[in-house]
Amino acid sequence: MASAVDRLFEGDTVLCDGAMGTMLYSCGVFINRCYDELNVTQAETVRSVHQQYLQAGAEIIETNTFGANSFRLERFGLRDKVSEFNRAGAAIARQCVDAIREKQGTQAFVAGAMGPLGLRLEPLGKTSLEEARAAFAEQIAALAEGGVDLLMLETMMSVDEAEQAVLAARKVAPQLKVVVLFTVDEESNCLDGTSPEVAAQRMVAVGADAVGCNCSTGPAAVLSAVERMRAVTMLPIVAMPNAGMPRNVEGRNIYLTSPEYMGSFARKFVRAGANWVGGCCGTTPAHIRAMRSALRAMEAQQAGETAVAAVNPTAVTVTTGAAREAGIEPPPLRDRSHIGQCIADGKFVTMVEIVPPKGFDCEKELAGAALLARYGVDAINVPDSPRASARMSAQSLCVQIQQKVGIETILHYTCRDRNVLSIQSDLLGAASIGLKNILCLTGDPPKMGNYPDATAVFDVDAIGLVNIVHGLNQGLDIGRNPIGGSTGFTISAAANPGVADIEHEVRRFAYKVEAGAEFCITQPVFDLKLLEDFLRRIEGFRIPVIAGIWPLTSVRNAEFMKNDLRVSMPDEIMARMAAAPDKDAALAEGVAIAREMLESVRGSVQGVQVSAPFGKYALTTEVLGLHQEVK
Repeated sequence: MASAVDRLFEGDTVLCDGAMGTMLYSCGVFINRCYDELNVTQAETVRSVHQQYLQAGAEIIETNTFGANSFRLERFGLRDKVSEFNRAGAAIARQCVDAIREKQGTQAFVAGAMGPLGLRLEPLGKTSLEEARAAFAEQIAALAEGGVDLLMLETMMSVDEAEQAVLAARKVAPQLKVVVLFTVDEESNCLDGTSPEVAAQRMVAVGADAVGCNCSTGPAAVLSAVERMRAVTMLPIVAMPNAGMPRNVEGRNIYLTSPEYMGSFARKFVRAGANWVGGCCGTTPAHIRAMRSALRAMEAQQAGETAVAAVNPTAVTVTTGAAREAGIEPPPLRDRSHIGQCIADGKFVTMVEIVPPKGFDCEKELAGAALLARYGVDAINVPDSPRASARMSAQSLCVQIQQKVGIETILHYTCRDRNVLSIQSDLLGAASIGLKNILCLTGDPPKMGNYPDATAVFDVDAIGLVNIVHGLNQGLDIGRNPIGGSTGFTISAAANPGVADIEHEVRRFAYKVEAGAEFCITQPVFDLKLLEDFLRRIEGFRIPVIAGIWPLTSVRNAEFMKNDLRVSMPDEIMARMAAAPDKDAALAEGVAIAREMLESVRGSVQGVQVSAPFGKYALTTEVLGLHQEVK
C-alpha cells in the first residue's frame, strides 16, 4: 500500500471527497452535536456518506475526525475519547475503501482528517507549542492505529499551529504522508496574515508532503492561493474549497454554488497547478461527481499528448503526440460527406435545423425534410434533446431522414446523457449506418428541462468529445487501440458569439480546433457586431464558420430569445417586431430581419444554419431565398 500512496504524490491529478459535516447535517444531525462522536454512536450514517463519495468517484476520502482532538472534545465533556473516536473513524473509512476495492476493483485511500485545535497558541494565547504538539500527536497516533493511509491537516488558520501538527506527525507516524491545507481570506492570505507563498515555503521546510487550501470563501480565493503557492514550491498542491459563501435562506445557511460551477473550477485548479482537487463545506457527492466529469474531460482533451495547455488564443499551434501519429490518416474532408465536400470546395453551405418530435411519430419532420430537399438545402441539422427535453433520438431521426428523404444530416451529439463507453458505442454505430457528420456538444444540464432531477453524466465535455471523434477518424478507440479503419466523420463544434464571457468562449473554441474540429456552427446571431468581433478574435485559429440564423415569429418570440435564452437582441430588432400590426406581418418582418442578417454575413462566413421555429419549415426557404427556386 505504501508504494500506491507514494504514487498519489507524483504529480497526477487526484480527486478527493467533499464535505462530511454538510452531509451529516442533511441526515438530521443537529449542528450542536459532536460530529466526531457519530463514529461510535451512528457509524452507519458516517459509512453512508463515505460510500456516496466513493460512488461519486472520490479517490481519497477523509475520516470523520476533523474535531477529534482533546481541546475540541473537552467542550463536549469527551476529552478521554480522542483515541476511541479517531480509531473508529479510521476503521469506518478503511472498511468502505476496502469494500469498493473488493467489489469494483477501484482503488481509493483513507486520509486522517485533522482540524485546528480551536484556540490560540503562544504568544497570542495561553496554549504552548509543546501542548499543541502533544494534542496533535495523540490524535495522529490513534488515526495511524486505525489504518489511515495519510494525514490531512485541514482548515489551518495559523502557520505556527500547522508546523506543530507536522512536527507531531513526523515524530509519531513518520511512515505517513502529511498534507497541510490552509483556509484563506478573500485576498487569498492565511487567516494569521501569512501570504500563501510564505505558508507553502514554511511547510516545505518543516517536512510536509503536499500543501494547499481548503474551506475559505469559495473557489475564487482558493484558485488565487493555489497559483501563488505553485510559484514557490514543487510539492503537490491541493485545492478543496467551500461551495461558495453560505446564504441565509429562511433562517438556514445554505450553500448555493452548483455542481457545474465547482466542476468548472476543478479544471481551473488543475490548470493553475493543483494536483489534488475536492470540496469542503457545502459540497456534496453531486459536486464531486461534477468535478470528476470535468477532470475526465480534461484528460480526453489532452489525449494524444496534444499541447492544449499551451494554446495561445491569438495564435494556435497544433502539436500531435506519438499516440496520434500511430493512427491512420482519415480520408480527405471532401471525400467524407456532402457537407465535407461543400466546405472543402468553398461553397456557401445552407443548413436547416429540424427538432425531433416529443413522441414517436416523425411524419411532420420527414415531410419538412422532403420540402427542404426539393428546395436544394445542403443538409438537415438534428438537435439532441435541446434544452434537456425528452424527445425522439436524434440518431433515429437522422437515419430516417437520410433513408426516406435522401438528404444528408448532421447529428447533434451531446455528452449530457452518456459516459465514455456509451459515446464510443454510439459513434461506432452511427458510422456503421451511414451518419457522417457530427456536431459535438456538451449539452444542456437536466435542470433546464422537464426532468430536472435526472442524472447528468458529463464524463467529457464538447472538447473531449471532439478528441474522441478525432481519434475514431484515425482508426483508434478511446484507449488508442485500432478499430479496423477510419469512421470518416466530418467533425463540427458549436460557438456562441453572444456569450457574456467571450474570452472564455474563444479559449474553448481554440481548444476545440486543437482537438480536431473542422468547422463550427454558431448559436443564432441577431447582433452583427458580436459575430464580427468573434470572427476577429479567432483569426489565428479560424476554421469554416456556419452562422446561425433564427427567423423571429412575433415580438413575444423575440422577448423569449432575449430574456429567457439570454440571446443578444438589438433594440432596433425588438422595435421592428413590436411594430408589426398582426401575426402575418410579424412573420414577414421576422423573415425580413433574418434575410438581412444572412446577406450581411454572407461575405464573412462559409454558410448559414437556419432554424425553423415551431416547425415552420417554409419560413426557412424564404430566408434562404429558395422559395422560387424549386428543383
